[in-house]
Parts: sequence; C-alpha cells; structure tokens
Amino acid sequence: MTNLSCAIVGLPNVGKSSLFNALTRKQIPSENYPFCTIEPNVGIVPVLDPRLKILSDQTKSQKIIYATVSFVDVAGLVKGASQGEGLGNQFLSHIRETDAIVQVVRCFEDADVIHVAGKIDPLQDIEVIGLELILADLQMVENSLSRVEKQAKGKKELEPTILFLKKAIHHLNENLPMRQLSLTPAEEGIAKLYPFLTRKKLLYICNVGENDIPSLDNPHVQKVREYAAKEGSRVVAICAKMEEEISRLDEKDGGEFLKSLGLEESGLNRLIREAFSLLDLITFLTTGEIETRAWTIKKGTTAAEAAGKIHSDIEKGFIRAEVVSFEDMVRYKGRVGAREAGKARSEGRDYIMKDGDVVLFFHN
Repeated sequence: MTNLSCAIVGLPNVGKSSLFNALTRKQIPSENYPFCTIEPNVGIVPVLDPRLKILSDQTKSQKIIYATVSFVDVAGLVKGASQGEGLGNQFLSHIRETDAIVQVVRCFEDADVIHVAGKIDPLQDIEVIGLELILADLQMVENSLSRVEKQAKGKKELEPTILFLKKAIHHLNENLPMRQLSLTPAEEGIAKLYPFLTRKKLLYICNVGENDIPSLDNPHVQKVREYAAKEGSRVVAICAKMEEEISRLDEKDGGEFLKSLGLEESGLNRLIREAFSLLDLITFLTTGEIETRAWTIKKGTTAAEAAGKIHSDIEKGFIRAEVVSFEDMVRYKGRVGAREAGKARSEGRDYIMKDGDVVLFFHN
C-alpha cells in the first residue's frame, strides 16, 4: 500500500466541495510520489510530518518526500442513490475502490445555505447515507448469493460461502452496517472477497460554522460524537469554509491566521492524520543526501517487508536493518552520534517496525 485513499461522501450543501478544495490546494508535484495517476476528482495530499524537515536538515537532503493520502470527491449522493438517484451507481463504484469513507456532516446553521431536508439534523443525514450504503451492499450480496447457489450444485466447498452470504443478508435487512456484524475467522476470509461498502472504516467530519471557532464544538457536534462512539467510529470537527480560506494562503500567513483564531493547527492536518491512523498505518523514515522520505506501512510490518517497500531486491537480499528512533536521531544529532551512544540497533528480518523508526537497510 503506497497510497491510502478515502472517499469523501455527504449530502448536497454540507461543505464537501469546500473541504475537497482546501485539501487539494496543497497537491504535491507529480514527480514526487510513486506510480500515481490522478483522476479528475482525486486529490493527492501530503501527510505533513515535521520530523522529515528535521532529518533533512541533519543529512542535507536534496529533497523531502512525504507520505500521501488520496481523497476521492464522490458526487451524487442523495436519498435513493442505491436505486440510481443522483449519480447513483457511479458514486458507488468510486467508493468501492477506496480504503475508507470520510463522511462530511453539516453541523452549522446558515439560512443562506439550504439543507436538502429543510432542517439541520446531522444524525438524520448520517442515517440517510448509511442506509444508501446498506441497500447497495444488500443488492450486491443478493446478486452474489444467486450466482453462488447456481455454481454450488454438488460442490460442498461453496456451502460456507452460501451460509455467510445469507447471514450478511439477514444482518443488512436489519438496516445494520456490515462493520457491526461479528464474524468467525473463516467468515472474515470470505467477507474479504466481497467489496462491501459498510465494512469500510468510517470517519465523520463535523463541518461547523465560523462562529464555532476556536472550540469547534456545538450541540450538533456533540450528538455526532455520541453516535460515533457507539459504533466505534472517529470524529474530526473542522470549519471547511475557514480551511478553504487558509488553503489560499502560503504556509507562514496560514500559520499566523490560525494562531489569530486561537487554533494550534489546521483541521486538514488533523483530518489527514486521523485518516492515516484509522487504517492502522505508520511511517518509517529514511534519510540521506539524495532524499529524506516517509514510507507508509501497516502496523505489524516486519523489517524485511518494509525493505520491500523500497525495492523488492532489498527484501530478497536482506541482511539486517540498522534502526535508530527519531527521538535518538534528534538527541544525538544524527546516525553517527546515535551509533557512538549505542542507540543504533541492529535488527533482523522479523523485527516489527515502529512509527518513526529511521532505518538503514543492509542487503546483498
């Protein structure tokens, strides 16, 4: 996984476009990330990590390459989308290809911005979209079941799949998302073969008004937090309108504007970090004269697998990894100082990587 992707969904007039515009203003030049083609509605956004600048200053790197997150702006989500209303099926296929869903929920009052349902009710908005995703999954599972049942005549090995699909249909018919269905390890294996929308991790973005700065809180946000806590989802409150304004400024002016509003950092940075950790991703770092770079891996990745992220030949010829924590790189002013202080560890293939490991791989 080189690039995490999140679908941004929401009803009309909730601030989705403002959020997407703010996110994608900071697009990184295309030569700076690996193997990416950008579709018209996809923005590739760097995960701004201050550790890289510090390492780059130590090793006098020619360039810095951040980890990235893709945001896919999914249009056409309205009530009845699963039946083809709005851009219906087109939006569903966009979401199926992403790793997580970011749902923008309107948590601001503004008489000039019409709400499709005529009133501000974030929980109802969440349920409208949740129901469309459930109905889309139900349709997919019912089609799959009739196909598998035809193939299953005389094939005992397909019985577990049929039982799983029936269990899923029963659950979805209760208007419950698949992420709330407890599965056995064998069922988990089968579930992975189907592109469920409601099994994807979910992050709610509470879009608040400018009068809710700097607390970014109000009774609507509190309702969403309570709802999300029950289903084990995460919440980030931001003011998309303000984020869009900040995105038009350069870094220095943007930082000063945030401070003047009483905010430590932009909501976008919090959103990108949350999206990153939502999928159990961490970064390890490499640094040298050519570049300082963050590499995205899943928690639990071994040193040999991490080496393969850089090049398959490094994984094949892996001898060892010299690992220094980022904190020790700073404390001892680089790898040489860390070695002298006995803080550079030699790790084998099966070492489990940690976030912020600064690594030098030795290979044949």
